[in-house]
Amino acid sequence: MTEFAVPAKPAELFPADFLHRSAGYILSQQQADGCIPWFRGGHADPWDHVEAAMGLSVAGEYAAAEKAYAWLAERQLTDGSWWAAYKDGGIHNRERRESNFVAYIATGVWHHYLVTGDKNFLRAYWPTVERALEFVLDLQTEHGDIHWAVDTDGRPEEDALITGCSSIYKSLECGINIARSLGCGRPRWEGGREKLGEALRTKPQRFDRTWESKARFSMDWFYPVLAGVFSGAAARTRLQGKWDEFVVAGLGCRCVNDEPWVTVAESCELTMALLAAGEAGRAAKLYRGLHRWRDGDGGYWTGYVYRDSAIWPEEKTTWTVGAMLLAADALAGLTPASGLFTSVKLLSDPTQDTEGVDGLHQLELGGSQR
Repeated sequence: MTEFAVPAKPAELFPADFLHRSAGYILSQQQADGCIPWFRGGHADPWDHVEAAMGLSVAGEYAAAEKAYAWLAERQLTDGSWWAAYKDGGIHNRERRESNFVAYIATGVWHHYLVTGDKNFLRAYWPTVERALEFVLDLQTEHGDIHWAVDTDGRPEEDALITGCSSIYKSLECGINIARSLGCGRPRWEGGREKLGEALRTKPQRFDRTWESKARFSMDWFYPVLAGVFSGAAARTRLQGKWDEFVVAGLGCRCVNDEPWVTVAESCELTMALLAAGEAGRAAKLYRGLHRWRDGDGGYWTGYVYRDSAIWPEEKTTWTVGAMLLAADALAGLTPASGLFTSVKLLSDPTQDTEGVDGLHQLELGGSQR
């Protein structure tokens, strides 16, 4: 297993009140039922809701994080999915159900377990995770890619996204670890993950088949590294290849390559991708500069248009704060989950390991491009 040195002390990475203030901002936006919308009065989607909940776990706000997971579990549909968005206690978008949104519950549940060590939490959410990942893998094609969504009536929207499939790849890793930690075997998940990784590495023609390429988005560039599809030399080569296209020195990571707009969440995710590739110094430098976008209430502005010297949009999204907290953990090792997005680890298969899995025997995956 590759170990990454902490590049700086916490005091050199973020303000002294960072954890408390940032968690406080998410808590101030969380609704009484546990839902975490983008911001007060906005909608919530399953992926960003989980991102914010993971931020709460990093900051030690376990009860609030668990309330967020309970909210999501209570709204799971019978086929294992969730609608694209919710608002004011109801469904806000019934047009589709997105596969990477559905899969992300596995990442959140595994993350919370790594932070807390609460096996009862893991057992309680196992049925939710299992139904979600089965729904997602039902959308996998023979080529390994996974359809990005189903429509209102459950018909697959037959195309695939590099960023979405990369996120699913990480969620399948987390789901497999949940299953193995509970003594369950899920060979379908293991096979599906292998096929998905192969598609992401070697079958670019399977993505963006029916719409304009998403290559202008920075997430398509770094998410395969963040999710563990590429690591080591291959990861470093990938990140270096478009560094000047997406990174604005002294400001952060662009959302898209053709707009003068840097975004905090993408910069945080790139920070973790850099750590995964062994670029700890670059990661720390990028992250330290992001605190200029913090507001007095602990929230972080979503983005900055440097051509106009203007905050835009004028929103402090909860998932942006969640990403700030996750990146801080990855850099400073604040919790036992700090390595989740910076390394690929699979627990020993309980059907092959007579010593059991509670000791968290961890294996780093190999392969020609890893």
